[in-house]
Amino acid sequence: MADRAVSDTVTAGGGTKIAIREAAVRLFGAKGFEQTSLREVADAVGITKASLYYHYASKLDLLLAIIDPIIDHMRAVVEDIDAVPHDAEGIRAVLRTYLRGMIRNRDAGALCLRDTVAIINAMADRYPDLMDSNRRLRSWLAGPDANDEATLRACAALEVLGVALLSNEFVPGAADSLVESTLLDAATCVLTACGTA
Repeated sequence: MADRAVSDTVTAGGGTKIAIREAAVRLFGAKGFEQTSLREVADAVGITKASLYYHYASKLDLLLAIIDPIIDHMRAVVEDIDAVPHDAEGIRAVLRTYLRGMIRNRDAGALCLRDTVAIINAMADRYPDLMDSNRRLRSWLAGPDANDEATLRACAALEVLGVALLSNEFVPGAADSLVESTLLDAATCVLTACGTA
């Protein structure tokens, strides 16, 4: 993937910590995690490197600040999932909630695509949380007493929704509403075999 141009500065209107995260997402996505220095991130925000260290103790901490909201969202989706009715309306509501979390974090898509190994290494302690949340969601989507086909459909539906995280890379001009409606319909279709099962 070729390096893309990155703007020289990031507006710190939402606070320095948020501006640092936004600059890191842009720089890590454009140049790569390993190739981006904390000095470059600090310069993009217009702060000193010492100020950056006040907010994030290391480059790894900064990477985790980008990835943790995705994992936390997945945990939140499955937290009370057993209380949701397993019917067409409940399934679509769970898929929509999951999808909206991916859309909220789609700015990190280039980073996820480019630096998968760095992300996996960074989230070593959180990996069990991620896998447990994913397993619980897959099981719920497959339904009670699921057969192999239902389980495969649940896995495929989640993969369809995962496209949202990478949608800025694949379809950079797509509005959030288009990403949501298209992928929600596609995931629902995968689960139900679009009426052909």
